Amino acid sequence: MVKESVMKQTEIGLLPEDWDVINLEKNFTLKARIGWQGLTTAEYLDNGNYGLVTGTDFKGGYIDWNNCVFVEKMRFDQDRNIQLKNGDVLVTKDGTIGKIAYVDFLPKPTTLNSGVFVVRPKSNSISNRFFYYVLMSFYFDDFLLKITAGSTITHLYQKDFVNFNFVCPPLPEQEAIAEALSDADAWIESLEQLIAKKRLIKQGAMQELLTPKEDWEVKKLGEVTIDGGLIRGPFGGALKKDFFVKNGYKVYEQKNAIYKSVHLGKYFVDTAKFKELGRFEIKANDFILSCSGTIGKLFRIPQIFQKGIINQALLIIRLNSTIIDFGYFGHIFQYDTIQSKIIDDTQGGAMKNLVGMSEFRNTEIPLPSLTEQIRIATILSDMDAELEALEVQLGKARKVKQGMMQELLTGRVRLV
Repeated sequence: MVKESVMKQTEIGLLPEDWDVINLEKNFTLKARIGWQGLTTAEYLDNGNYGLVTGTDFKGGYIDWNNCVFVEKMRFDQDRNIQLKNGDVLVTKDGTIGKIAYVDFLPKPTTLNSGVFVVRPKSNSISNRFFYYVLMSFYFDDFLLKITAGSTITHLYQKDFVNFNFVCPPLPEQEAIAEALSDADAWIESLEQLIAKKRLIKQGAMQELLTPKEDWEVKKLGEVTIDGGLIRGPFGGALKKDFFVKNGYKVYEQKNAIYKSVHLGKYFVDTAKFKELGRFEIKANDFILSCSGTIGKLFRIPQIFQKGIINQALLIIRLNSTIIDFGYFGHIFQYDTIQSKIIDDTQGGAMKNLVGMSEFRNTEIPLPSLTEQIRIATILSDMDAELEALEVQLGKARKVKQGMMQELLTGRVRLV
């Protein structure tokens, strides 16, 4: 690896002097079945010998083969140019434009619908895999921004796409860059698979640990809180934006519950308004619950937080610690059986609501002994901590890959 090389100025920035800037139209064939307007979803099959890739099958830079539909042999045979091969690079041209996928294997003969381009080098001097990473990079992002700037374009037209210019190192370096980025992808994928496995294990553990046993009792939510421990946020008229000041007592919002953080938010009230709405003040170990839009998200207020009140989209749950363990409540309340009781979806559609306060107060909570509650909470919290650590590691891996792409695809770091 060499970190210094002689650079030259090009139309797309400084590049090593032995790198070229090449054009898509001159160096690639670009195919989509434009004439397939007659193919309708009625022809899609649930099973078959011939697959069909559409724009909805793109996932994480690859094709989700489990999601693909199938077509009759006649449709597969119609256009040999779009019959997929290993190493093909695919780009969505309709709807959400510019999604990229690399065909790393073919489970069965497969073709494309009219919403997807297949892009293939005209010569063996360009690595398919390298070109895939170019399309996944800032080069293609910037290109798409330029051709869609100030518009609501929902189509990537071939007449525009062919104007894409990008870097082209010598073939051995293309292959080395592609291999390095493939290794980064493999690292990321292994972490994603491990996280998915751990989540399934946790779901099984929750099913086992939170299913009521014979010696458990059942109490209503209003019976496990202190007196007056269920506090719905103030009416909108009591806390309008006109009352907000630049500094003062914090106004906690939905996003604090949704993203489990006391640090989010920029609204404050003065001392007079805080005293007027003192009933809605939050305290350490309170649970705040999102009640509007994204509902049912729960967050426990830590020991250190900025003094403040909730807004109208939150609800405070203040528990009686002699009856229920805080950690156990955090897990049981987010369990599917409880969530289904507190969310009112009788109106249908995407918009759901919190049930009325009377029904909410009477939500039944299964309770083992306090000792057993603590044991259950400890097991599930340990699993959560492991998942959080893996998520942090995954975030770092993604950042490392982005940094690698920035360095390798500009030639600031050379692989030889």
